[in-house]
Amino acid sequence: MGVSKQLLLEYLAYLRVERGLSENTISAYEQDLAQFYEYCQAERLLLHEVTQHHVREFLAYIGGTGLSARTRARKVAALRGFFQYLVDEGVLGSDPTGDLESPKFTMTLPDVLSIPEVDKLLNTPRLDKPTGYRDRAILEVLYGAGLRVSELVELNLDDVDELGYVRCMGKGSKERIVPIGRSALTAVALYTQSARPRLVRNPRESALFLNARGERLTRQSVWKMLKKYAKDCGIKQEISPHTLRHSFATHLLQNGADLRAVQEMLGHVDISTTQIYTHLTKSHLRDVYLKAHPRALKEDN
Repeated sequence: MGVSKQLLLEYLAYLRVERGLSENTISAYEQDLAQFYEYCQAERLLLHEVTQHHVREFLAYIGGTGLSARTRARKVAALRGFFQYLVDEGVLGSDPTGDLESPKFTMTLPDVLSIPEVDKLLNTPRLDKPTGYRDRAILEVLYGAGLRVSELVELNLDDVDELGYVRCMGKGSKERIVPIGRSALTAVALYTQSARPRLVRNPRESALFLNARGERLTRQSVWKMLKKYAKDCGIKQEISPHTLRHSFATHLLQNGADLRAVQEMLGHVDISTTQIYTHLTKSHLRDVYLKAHPRALKEDN
């Protein structure tokens, strides 16, 4: 299998829809990966033949073209993300960038919504038509369970149970079970009882969330729907389905959830991936410390 342009396009779509990266970042990554594609074409490399040696050779070449350290670091990040995506999708068995040293650059913290902003967003869909019930259920589940949008659209009717758990298939075909609260359960129940029967065309359709044609909803549809509701309720920042996942994790940690538990709910293999959210909660932790520690505000005698 060659280094396919189709795979590059699929990865860029993943960055846009699931990761919610800005168009500027996606455009830069597209240029970086196109450059690597040209290198592989020149070297007559097949995808499964790319080794760490080839990656280092490519990076050494572009490093000698007068690029800034920040730009080189971005290109490394683009390659690492691309190969990790291919491993997660089962296209490759190993990641040739896995042992590369992480470039030193300023960590970008994920955008999150405040709790009032989430409340406003989740209450924006109007319940005067079937798609309104569906959209509210989608938003509640995205935030209530911290699902990736790809996990959400793959949910089937029996994947949400009455006890308050969602069963989803994560990266690398790894199944996990995540608890959800009463608000999400109620929204899903209202949708399945009042709205889904008016959307479904094929009685054998197993998908939980359906489009107007009675078919399984796509990631792109959820992304567009979310952007519309964000605009309708006055949220100024650019958001994506992943913003609700970031907000889910941050709000849990702010309210005292254990980091390992959040890691399990998010389906992160490495806890270092989850730890980025602790940077968003430091100010909250300091407030807790000042209120709780007996000597935190003790004055000198």
